[in-house]
Amino acid sequence: QVQLVESGGGLVQAGGSLRLSCQASGRTFSSYAMGWFRQAPGKERKFVAAIRWSGSGTAYADSVKGRFTISRDNAKNTVYLQMNSLKPEDTAVYYCAASVTRGQVLTRERSYDVWGQGTQVTVSS
Repeated sequence: QVQLVESGGGLVQAGGSLRLSCQASGRTFSSYAMGWFRQAPGKERKFVAAIRWSGSGTAYADSVKGRFTISRDNAKNTVYLQMNSLKPEDTAVYYCAASVTRGQVLTRERSYDVWGQGTQVTVSS
């Protein structure tokens, strides 16, 4: 059974950077589409970024384009989210997600089968 564990969240000042990591179990991680979503207090969970199984294709929410970068290291079963120029509105719980049946870039929450427990990111003004 695939499990995802996020890390790297924390408190940062506006303009700062954080890198989130998501470690996956499972022998076929390299075939999984991976994504990051976030949920701010009192709001629905929303798409942030996604990456194809090979890492050759990515997608981003408009709100993070140019500031966030998703990447993956299939040898380490890990996907990353580098977050730069952080803003207070980026404050949320960030979730890593995997599709174990599809490998292309996926932006819809319902396309993902497995979810991590989430990691809190707080950006102070």
